Amino acid sequence: MNTPSAPGTATPSRPILVWDAPVRVFHWLLVACFLGAFITAESERWRLLHVTLGYTVGGLVAFRLLWGLLGTRHARFGSFVRGPRAVAGYLSSLLHGRPRHHVGHNPAGALAIVGLLAGAAGVVASGWAVFNGLDGGWLEDLHEGVANAMLGLVAVHVLGVVVGSRVHHENLVRSMVTGRKLGRPEDGIHRAWRSVAALMVVAVAGFWSWQWAQAPGPGAVAGQAAATHAKPDRHQERPAGPA
Repeated sequence: MNTPSAPGTATPSRPILVWDAPVRVFHWLLVACFLGAFITAESERWRLLHVTLGYTVGGLVAFRLLWGLLGTRHARFGSFVRGPRAVAGYLSSLLHGRPRHHVGHNPAGALAIVGLLAGAAGVVASGWAVFNGLDGGWLEDLHEGVANAMLGLVAVHVLGVVVGSRVHHENLVRSMVTGRKLGRPEDGIHRAWRSVAALMVVAVAGFWSWQWAQAPGPGAVAGQAAATHAKPDRHQERPAGPA
């Protein structure tokens, strides 16, 4: 279990392995893919890249849900997802200047992570529907709205990382690169599972290669998107026949 240090105690000073390699690879791939998809969202020229990155986000979320059940100690949802009382208690400890140190995700950070995963799933599902012409216009607005909301949640998450790094005197960004945080030796994990992380990278690279190999000719994807948006409204009045 992800147990906090006693309120008011100093952050443990010994570096231990907390984040396994799959969690770290997932984190940075999700960052890159979401930002790339967001930047290319309005460009018909980069439509295939936008779609490819969106599908990759979907695959990453699916993996993280599975790893959250079967992964290492601090990767499992059961170790860090807590109820409203735990979130309120952690925020209260921050406000009172006696922050509780958590080896893994703190309760507030866990809430943001669950929101990001849910938002990413919503963005991918609505984007798939829009790309395949299943909407009547409202799904496109939903897709854009969820993406914007997720971007806002990312900003909150980044702010939380900055605050957490300052109050606990540890670099949380660096820990998501090295996998190491400050804690007691018994709270660390014993294996990084680099083989699983390597398989993730190979799978993503293979999917990207397959997407580009199957890519239609220049302008075809943009033409498909334009044709989708140009579908006639079912509620428009049909032209009258010959007199």
